[in-house]
Amino acid sequence: MADLSDIQARFFETIKEKLDSNFSLVHEVSEKLGISYDSAYRRLRGEKKLSLEEAILLTQHFGICLNDLLLPQNNTFVFKSYHVEPGKFNGVSWLDFILTNIQKINQAPEKQIVYAAKDPPIFQYLQFPEIVSFKFFFWEKTLFYAQHLVNKKFKAGAISDEMKKRCNLITALSLKIPTIEIWNEDTFRILMRQIEYYWVSGYFESQEDLEILLDKLEQWLIHNKKEAELGYRFLYDSEPKGIEGSYILYENEIVINDNTIHVTVGNKCYTYFTYNVLGLLCSDSKVFCDGVSNFHKTIMSKSNLISSVGEKERNRFFNKLHRNIELFRETHNL
Repeated sequence: MADLSDIQARFFETIKEKLDSNFSLVHEVSEKLGISYDSAYRRLRGEKKLSLEEAILLTQHFGICLNDLLLPQNNTFVFKSYHVEPGKFNGVSWLDFILTNIQKINQAPEKQIVYAAKDPPIFQYLQFPEIVSFKFFFWEKTLFYAQHLVNKKFKAGAISDEMKKRCNLITALSLKIPTIEIWNEDTFRILMRQIEYYWVSGYFESQEDLEILLDKLEQWLIHNKKEAELGYRFLYDSEPKGIEGSYILYENEIVINDNTIHVTVGNKCYTYFTYNVLGLLCSDSKVFCDGVSNFHKTIMSKSNLISSVGEKERNRFFNKLHRNIELFRETHNL
């Protein structure tokens, strides 16, 4: 184990890394421990050791893992969890969680999201109520056994005003965040398999609802292709405007992505993993986040850049996605 003075020094350095640049470390320590600036400075300089109670207070407030400081090489990381229990999923609450995180990211002057997408990134289709309504209906009915949907069938666009409001807010904020997305062909096929499962199982209210959903999927792909061409995201059915180069899209053909999301906010980073489809694990461990970021960079170096440049590859990629919808129509005589 390292010397206690070294551990305390790293402890305060970790707190400093978590603070925004306009926050004073000595002020924050003084405030949280209820001590004078002089007493705070003595602890920062290592002249006075932190008590166990003080360490716990600071650890809990700043979300620091003491284990990382005590055993920095033991490859153990701490994650925060947003857990979704079967039968208790609430779409509005889940969107509120996403909205809160997007708001925090958006406040930083320097930020970026890197999304290795196994499923279509939710930020992409929140502008389309028909797609949103299908995804949430599918999640609630099939994965989380919502009792109020047991005898109900899917109707395209049937979502509450509360959900629409949150979807619009999340979309508006996400458009302002520089984003890199790594897709592969299976990213879209997963959604098509879910739709096919519902259609053959008789879970659509009518064939018209299916056709409305398929039409919206095609419109979404056309919109997403235009975003990739321009190099920035913009609101559907509106005049394109944005910062060129703020949206980067890669086609990955070598591995299946795992819905890993790496977020950079100023000098801090966070990594999100999905589990059980909608559950989220988040870590702000620099060692862990750096490892994920380096892996993403490796994947990108082996992938096709299809935004801003690479028109031929971009057309080929989106044509393949459109072909999935065409094959679905042909197979089911639509």
